[in-house]
Amino acid sequence: MKQKESKTRKAERRADPEAGFSVLELMMVTIITFIACGFAVIRLAPAWQQLQANTAMSQVKSALRQARETAISQRRTILVQFIKATAGTSCSPTGNVTTCVALTQMVVTAGTPDTQAPAAAPFAIIPLEPNVQLLSFAGEPDTPDGFVGQAPNAPNGLFSGGAAQAVPTALGALQFQSDGTFTNGVVNPINFTIFLGEPNIPSTARAVTVLGNTGKVTGYAGSGSAWFQ
Repeated sequence: MKQKESKTRKAERRADPEAGFSVLELMMVTIITFIACGFAVIRLAPAWQQLQANTAMSQVKSALRQARETAISQRRTILVQFIKATAGTSCSPTGNVTTCVALTQMVVTAGTPDTQAPAAAPFAIIPLEPNVQLLSFAGEPDTPDGFVGQAPNAPNGLFSGGAAQAVPTALGALQFQSDGTFTNGVVNPINFTIFLGEPNIPSTARAVTVLGNTGKVTGYAGSGSAWFQ
């Protein structure tokens, strides 16, 4: 008799379209959903890191090309600075932003001789992609351009020839001249290399080079042991 009643209740429950799920069933669905989401996040994380690294490289390339084009079109020297994100500065440390690229026009003051100094404020501030920093990885080779001349001294990210540069760079150290050349503030053009990446993730290695004589900007993606254009 009891077995018959149990079968009847089950049949009635199946027949009732408004019958809900039990607490156990809801818990099982929730657990499965969380597990599936966890796997998705784990699988998407490397792709997201690569996207951030590529975006940061594109931002640096774009900033440098903008500086060069502005210098040529306006016949003005354009100062390029890499600035650490700091509270109270033009590079605000929000959203895990660690570095900005600032472009500033150099203003000439007539005199004997004429002098030039940076304008009161940059005309462009470009925050680099969150989590991406100016850094090189141990074992990472020089780019195919060979501007450093050897493997970069990790974790430094800025190199003028083989010499590592401090961040932020000294005021006036990096400039695009009105003829499109890239210099260190004096008459001689310099070849420059910027290394990028997310800390402890060599697969996010990226590099941007500037050919001093022409101001040509080139980007490279890396694996931590090789470079690809």
